[in-house]
Amino acid sequence: MSGRKRLIGAFLGLLMIIFYGCNSKQENAFKVKKENLYPIQHALSIFDDDLEVSSLILAIERNLDYLEKLDPQRLFQYGPHQFTCQQVFESQIAFLQIISLNKNPRAWAEKINNQFLVYEAYDSVNRKKVLFTGYYEPIISASMSKNADFKYPIYRKPKDLIRLNLSKFKASLSGENIMVMVEGKTVQPYYSREKIDQGKALEGRGLELAWLRDPIDAIFLHIQGSGRLRFSDGRLMPVGYSATNGRPYRSIGRYLLKKGYLSKAQISMQTIRKFLSENPMRLNETLSYNPSYIFFQVKQNGPLGNINVRITPGRSIALDSKLFPKGALCFISCKKPIINKDQEITDWTDFSRFALNQDTGGAIKGYYRADLFFGNSAYAELAAGNLKHEGKLYVLIKKPSAQASNEYIPTIRKSINRYLSQSDVKF
Repeated sequence: MSGRKRLIGAFLGLLMIIFYGCNSKQENAFKVKKENLYPIQHALSIFDDDLEVSSLILAIERNLDYLEKLDPQRLFQYGPHQFTCQQVFESQIAFLQIISLNKNPRAWAEKINNQFLVYEAYDSVNRKKVLFTGYYEPIISASMSKNADFKYPIYRKPKDLIRLNLSKFKASLSGENIMVMVEGKTVQPYYSREKIDQGKALEGRGLELAWLRDPIDAIFLHIQGSGRLRFSDGRLMPVGYSATNGRPYRSIGRYLLKKGYLSKAQISMQTIRKFLSENPMRLNETLSYNPSYIFFQVKQNGPLGNINVRITPGRSIALDSKLFPKGALCFISCKKPIINKDQEITDWTDFSRFALNQDTGGAIKGYYRADLFFGNSAYAELAAGNLKHEGKLYVLIKKPSAQASNEYIPTIRKSINRYLSQSDVKF
């Protein structure tokens, strides 16, 4: 039988599963819910921002590059309301006007409250707040070839990994995709982490992008989604997300808690690394608990978020891409660590700032999860590894009656570019 016929037969079999194997409850699970992002009726008294304004301007400028490439009439869902891409774009231009002309963040509040709609991620029934975690860009020792010291590969995307668009088979599955492979006449889920790491399912296929010294480095690179590989000659190679095997993400931290290896008070990226390093007999079982697997590619201008723009330390956040509008302007409040000269966390302090929804992640599901990008410094690693605090998340867009006029957009962007070229912000 030809390869084409085998594929047709496999997809017909999948169609039977989709149409007759799914009950109504399963079908409804694919539908995106729009509640729990509410327009707030009261004005926020202040919009304090703890970072340099230049980093905010840079993040928005990158965001505008994303929005400019889209159809101006594309719709974005903001809670119960819809706005066009053009409205989102003009809204962020107007916001740039406010922060450029008013250097003191305390002067922003009146103009923002007058001109912008503010939505809060909030559970009015359970009083649930948003849980903030952090991520960073690790720098990891690597080799371009396998040897006695470097024997743990990271892989490129395999050619037999297929993204299957389910909406082509059933309208109710609009926007849903699964990652599969074809074996004979059947469509199968792609190899799990256990099959790839321990079963060597991809070995010998020339997919190795580089080799790492430590399997724990590999798992944290997978969790972060991007990083920089440092070779013996000092060269740095940025790598980032290319594809996933489509398996569900499961937290290895949660596994260690469930097994009693670590307590809830202890858990952090640093304590997970320490436990796995000191207990190598628990390594395979722990890593295999998370069947999700990431494939990488070289990304010279990375790290990039899910809107394909470079993310900005302290300003880019990852939210659930099915629930929050991509590229949305946000305002967040949470806690950040205070670090002493020995690089130890001595306390946590409140902070608030503007941020942009420029990324997503396998563990970031629901209205009450947010992941803050910290960069690639020592502080970034420590903060990202320990942040697990509740906070507040707001999404902002200009009121339709107060949208910016198109004639001012080129002038505003020109002045912003001049400001950035004169500032010392470098990300």
